[in-house]
Amino acid sequence: MEQTSAKLVNDAIRAMIYEVSVNPKPGLVDPVSSGPHPDMDVFLFIDSALSLHHYFEQSVDLGMNFTATDLTLMFKKLRTFGIEAEKTMFKATNGVNTHKGAVFSLGVLTCAEAYRIKHPQLDLTTIVKRMLKGLTASDYDIEKLHAKPIEQLTAGEKEFLRYGIKGIRGEAEAGYPTVMQIGVPALKKSRGTTMQRLLDTFMHIVAQTEDTNLIKRAGRHDVVKEAHQQAKRYLELGGTQTQAGRDYLARLNQEYLLNNYSLGGSADLLILTIFIGLRQGILRPEAMQSEGMI
Repeated sequence: MEQTSAKLVNDAIRAMIYEVSVNPKPGLVDPVSSGPHPDMDVFLFIDSALSLHHYFEQSVDLGMNFTATDLTLMFKKLRTFGIEAEKTMFKATNGVNTHKGAVFSLGVLTCAEAYRIKHPQLDLTTIVKRMLKGLTASDYDIEKLHAKPIEQLTAGEKEFLRYGIKGIRGEAEAGYPTVMQIGVPALKKSRGTTMQRLLDTFMHIVAQTEDTNLIKRAGRHDVVKEAHQQAKRYLELGGTQTQAGRDYLARLNQEYLLNNYSLGGSADLLILTIFIGLRQGILRPEAMQSEGMI
C-alpha cells in the first residue's frame, strides 16, 4: 500500500509538470515562453509543483485512512491541509500564484482516488460529488457575499455575483464533468506524441470551458464564446496533426499574448485530465518510449 500511495503522489506531481511542459498553450506559461505572465517561468512552476509533495502525501493518507461515512468531513479536513499547502507554495514562488487551483482540485482528486482504492465499489466521480456536496451553496452564500466590502471579494466571488458563474467550485461539486466527459475522452482518442496529444486535449477543454481566468483578464463574459469558437476552429483544422492547425495555434498563442489573456482555468482542468490519464494508463512511460521521447 505504501508503494501505491507513493505512485499516487508522484502522479499528482507529474501531472503539474507535464502541464507546464506543453507548448504552445495560448495564454499560459510553457518552457518556451512566459506568455502573458511575466512574473512566471517554467522553473518557477517546477519549484511550485515539488513544494506540494508533502501536501499530496497528506491528501493520499487522508483518503486511504478515512473511515466516516460523511465524505464532506474528509473534504473539510483536506481544506485545512490545503491552506497550509498554499502557504508552502507561495513561499517557494516568492508570492506568485502558480498552483493555487491545483492545490484545491488536484488535492480533491488525489484524496478521492486514494479513497477509491480502499473502496473499489465506488467510482471517482461519485466520491468527489459526495466530498463536495453543498460546496457552492456554502461558499457562495448570496447574503454573505453582498455583506462583504467589494474590495474583499475574490475574483471568483465577483464573477459569481456578476455572471452567476460557479467556476471551479461548481465544476468540482458536479464531479468534474469537463474532465470526465471532455478531457479524458479527448485524451483517449488523441494521436501523436505526448506533446501533440496534450495540446489537442487542452484545446478540447478550452472549447467547452467557461474559463474564469480568461473572463477576469478580458473583463467581459463574451470572451468565453470567442475562445470556444477559436478552439473549435483549431480542432476543425486538424489540430496538431496538420500544418494548418499548428499555424492557427501559433497565431492564437500570439493573439492571447497581445491581449494579455490567460487560460489558467483550462490549464487546471488539463492537470486533472493528465492525472487521470496517468492513473488509467492512458499516458504511459512505455508510450513515450515508443515515441522516442525517453
